Amino acid sequence: MSRRRPPDEDYENHERWLVSYADFITLLFAFFVVMYSLSSVNEGKYRVLSDSLVSAFRSGAISPAGGRIIAASIPAAPSPPVVRPVREPAAEARREAEMKRINSMADEIRRVLQPLTAGGQVSVAEGVHGITVEINASVLFAPGDATLGAPAVAVLQAVAQVLAGADFPITVQGHTDSVPIGTGRFPSNWELSSVRASSVVRLFIDAGVRGDRLTAAGYADQRPLTDNTNEEGRARNRRVTILIESMLGDPVPRSPGRIRAGDPIRSIMPEGVGPSEVQVP
Repeated sequence: MSRRRPPDEDYENHERWLVSYADFITLLFAFFVVMYSLSSVNEGKYRVLSDSLVSAFRSGAISPAGGRIIAASIPAAPSPPVVRPVREPAAEARREAEMKRINSMADEIRRVLQPLTAGGQVSVAEGVHGITVEINASVLFAPGDATLGAPAVAVLQAVAQVLAGADFPITVQGHTDSVPIGTGRFPSNWELSSVRASSVVRLFIDAGVRGDRLTAAGYADQRPLTDNTNEEGRARNRRVTILIESMLGDPVPRSPGRIRAGDPIRSIMPEGVGPSEVQVP
């Protein structure tokens, strides 16, 4: 005969954890369903809603009372006024006269240098900042030297006659290739380029150009026109540049190290290299 459990004895259920676990799984399932529904956007409905909002804001405003769209025109923002530079008639007349002088001088320089420009040894360019004359160094100097030859003197004297009648500032720049020189007179290309520029300046002064208009600058190989890896490029980089500066545009900034004629020539050295002085010949 089986023993009956007393009615007052508590029954202990060891499976109660299943209730909590089932609740947790149900909540977790509901959470992921909600997350999935939020991540899935009906592209068609979204586009309709977007177009409706854009149309409403473009065409008018929504009336809070009736909920209908009231057509209203939105005034466009006023365009900013166009500011045009106002030039005084007198200043404009001076500018035109200056431009004519520059053009006339450039034409005259081309005329006196015509044989060299035709051979590609000289180029003459003009612009708002003035005239740039590039002369190949082989026309003026022997290799590794800064003494002007007789043909070069005649050419530069003809240019000086054109420049002497004007009052534009003139800068003469000496340029070399990247091949080191290292002679007793020229320890580096800085001295060579500086003395070549000062030789041209000295000739201009002797030919009647005022010294206070002239500046000599040596740049060595720091401003090449082309690559120095071949002989053709090195020959093109060995040059003397004559800049006739006008006042039509912004003034051309003067680089540190430029000096006036009659002063010792201080080479324009790269950062970290001390300048060197050479006496003007």
